[in-house]
Amino acid sequence: MNDALHHPANDAPAGAAKRMDEEDRAPMGMTVRVVIYLVAVHFFAAFLFLLFFLAGG
Repeated sequence: MNDALHHPANDAPAGAAKRMDEEDRAPMGMTVRVVIYLVAVHFFAAFLFLLFFLAGG
């Protein structure tokens, strides 16, 4: 067996595989917050860029 492609969930019973995959992922609420923060930061950066662009023009 190739150890580089080996995942521990492959050795577990069928019911435990789903539980192990769920433990590997971040909670949905955290994922949503990260996406919202990333979008907000990019909007803020775009606003600052526009502000400096218009002021320097």
